[in-house]
Amino acid sequence: MSAELIAVLAVITVAMVFDYTNGFHDAANAIATSISTRALTPRVALLMAAVGNFVGAHFGAEVAKTVGSGLVELPAGVSSLGIVFAGVVGAITWNLITWYFGLPSSSSHALIGGLVGATIAASGTVLWSGIAGDVVIPMVLSPMVGFVLGFLVMLAVQWIFRNGQPGKLNRGFRIAQSISAAAMSVGHGMQDAAKTIGIVVLALFVGGFQSDAETIPEWVFWTSATVLALGTYAGGWRIIRTLGRKIIDLRPPEGFAAETVASSVLYFNALVLGAPISTTHTITSAIMGVGVTKRLSAVRWNVAGNIVGAWILTFPAAGTIGALMYFAVRPLFS
Repeated sequence: MSAELIAVLAVITVAMVFDYTNGFHDAANAIATSISTRALTPRVALLMAAVGNFVGAHFGAEVAKTVGSGLVELPAGVSSLGIVFAGVVGAITWNLITWYFGLPSSSSHALIGGLVGATIAASGTVLWSGIAGDVVIPMVLSPMVGFVLGFLVMLAVQWIFRNGQPGKLNRGFRIAQSISAAAMSVGHGMQDAAKTIGIVVLALFVGGFQSDAETIPEWVFWTSATVLALGTYAGGWRIIRTLGRKIIDLRPPEGFAAETVASSVLYFNALVLGAPISTTHTITSAIMGVGVTKRLSAVRWNVAGNIVGAWILTFPAAGTIGALMYFAVRPLFS
């Protein structure tokens, strides 16, 4: 077995570990609101999220291409595979840290931050224009859009159903939440499975097993989608509790509005722009926007502040871990 093949297999293995942690870390994105409003039972919600992630993965090709070829430029060879390996380990480490503290940080930005940090440590080429256009700008805009749209959609729901009976409305919106949660699950798959797909394709290209970093073999779709779905079904209960209960007290109408807004933002970025945005940032900001329609104090801003702090730290923290990991594994990939 050649050194290149061993290195590629090592990167693919660690990418699948990241994919699994991404699943249980971000399970909350799709179904926390549905669980907290009792629209779905926890296991039914997780199963639906797993299926949605599996399906959505097959529609995230543009996001995968951005991750695989639009963020860093690495020469072919075993040493470059060490950079990718270190970057992914950096993302896994940050995922586990934030999961332990129940903070819904972005697995997407952890992955990109880890990859960029390891590349910088190795004196590799970071495509800063791609980082700015495809990562930083969407990273800033998507939570803002999610917040504003969450606020506006919830106002519209309140106005349209202003004369409805609360009991009937809650029952109706619990049914509607099943649909919006399913849409959110598919959107999460389109975004987050695609990022792992991009890493695997990058490894295949750098390892010399395919001629470009944009062609996606079908087995990569299926493998990444399956692992993400399994991780999602495992469930990240710490973060589910944070999103579903600690930011605001959600009722079915608020849950429906937040999920509808977040899934719409995910679809637009994945299908139209091909931008790898954070599902975590999008759903969390939508929940905050929905909560503000009650009153400002309805949002627990201390919890929101902790979440935003984790958002800000994610990219540099994962990057730092990725850089340190590169120096640790460099002798193995020389």
